[in-house]
Amino acid sequence: MITLLILVMWQILVLSTIVLSAQSTEGRYENVNVKQDWWETAVMYQIYPRSFMDSDGDGVGDLNGITSRLEYLKELGVDATLLSPIFKSPMHDFGYDVSDYYSIQPEYGTMEDFEQLLRKAGELNIKVILDFVPNHSSNESDWFIKSSNRDEYYSDWYIWENGHLNDRGQRSPPNNWISLFRKSAWTYMPSRDQYYFHQFGSSQPDFNFRNPVVVEEMKNIIKFWLEKGVAGMRVNSVNLFFEVDKDVYGGRYPNEPMTGKPNLGPDDYGFLEHVYTKDQEETYDMVSQFRDVFDAIAIRDNLTRIMMTEASTNIKNAVRYYGEGIHTGAHIPFNLALIADLDKDSDARDIKYAVDRWLTYKPLKKQANWVTGNHDKSRVASRFRPELVDAFNMLVLLLPGIAITYMGEEIGMVNGFVPWSETKDPQACNTDDPVNFIEVSRDPVRTPFQWSNGKNAGFSAADTTWLPVAEGFEQLNVAAQRSAVRSHYQVYRTLTNLRIRPAFRLGRFESLALNSDVYAFKRYVIL
Repeated sequence: MITLLILVMWQILVLSTIVLSAQSTEGRYENVNVKQDWWETAVMYQIYPRSFMDSDGDGVGDLNGITSRLEYLKELGVDATLLSPIFKSPMHDFGYDVSDYYSIQPEYGTMEDFEQLLRKAGELNIKVILDFVPNHSSNESDWFIKSSNRDEYYSDWYIWENGHLNDRGQRSPPNNWISLFRKSAWTYMPSRDQYYFHQFGSSQPDFNFRNPVVVEEMKNIIKFWLEKGVAGMRVNSVNLFFEVDKDVYGGRYPNEPMTGKPNLGPDDYGFLEHVYTKDQEETYDMVSQFRDVFDAIAIRDNLTRIMMTEASTNIKNAVRYYGEGIHTGAHIPFNLALIADLDKDSDARDIKYAVDRWLTYKPLKKQANWVTGNHDKSRVASRFRPELVDAFNMLVLLLPGIAITYMGEEIGMVNGFVPWSETKDPQACNTDDPVNFIEVSRDPVRTPFQWSNGKNAGFSAADTTWLPVAEGFEQLNVAAQRSAVRSHYQVYRTLTNLRIRPAFRLGRFESLALNSDVYAFKRYVIL
């Protein structure tokens, strides 16, 4: 029997012990011969392109920069890289406001640069996955401009609604819906004399997924990039695709009820219960339709193209994206439990609860996945403590299923400080609060990657980078940790090598919280 035991001393220290049975040998691993698809136990590495590597000295990361560092991913033991949006965009929300889904953002390079990235990644046997944003486009998209001018073909591509006059005779939005970025989710468009709906910023109008022409266009986008050679796509904000059908409510979208939460004002997203603007039943059928596109492309060349979904929702809704009944779902619905369910006050029992809950709720024969950080949430070293970086990487890499690492977590990068005067994140800027903006700003987790102790941490030769480099990069960087005998980087590489063993690819899983400070689990196969 091969067993693994990890003891995490929560809030005190981190102690890891790997126990291999004295009876086990390398030769005996050959008896374990279960075929797995490439993605089922993959190590995936999320890259935020603007911040990874700048190849042309303009202070912004780009595709050629990523290509130049693919050997680093191979060295880490990465099987696939997930790129945050690279499509053409005015960059009001840094790629999550797409103006052309069939083109590359010029700051990042050209289509030829992307094709070269794919070739290099292929040589290294690293799959490339793209972050796809179908819920909304940029308000600078030709599609939206034509829709706002009532072009017959595009008129119904977005969600348009008449406003009303309030008690003072002033034009007002159709209802009380609030944007995730605060304030009204409706913006008036004079050219159409109507309001358009946007779950995020006013520069990000929502598509109308009740229009079959829109749905078909989204499928065409997926086909285009899969045929280009990407191995999959992460479909962003899937639970926001649909709003309630207004025809059920007499032809007008109803107001959402208030949550009653303290210390929130009518401009705050948490002020309302979003019962009409998220998690609608139609979403699951749409995910199934998208999955059919991925499967059709995969059949052509016998290479699985994976569909990932991302949704900020409760666990019951999240696991439904695996599919149910006759509906196929995503290969990998993002599991945000280790982000959403844990904070600095959590203990070992909370870890066990978060892990067991996902494993219990997910369908039995589906793959779990684990992620502790992304470009929207505070880094592990800052959210908890630097001393716990290795422990969380052990969880991500040694729990059963797929491991997903946000760039920099392998070296324990911390949140950078970005002052109000240099803040770029629209979510923070929309607070209009130069003091408390930091509570919602995502810029601190998007600061440039720390390669070395050189200029701009080796990220760029520019005099100014798009966000400032985090303080302390002179000591906390890849080069320093590569040369160290013991470092977060060295631990991460050891863990990715370890997960090649059958106990981690195929093994059973048991865990317990020994007390509030110690979480233990074992992975094992019976030979």
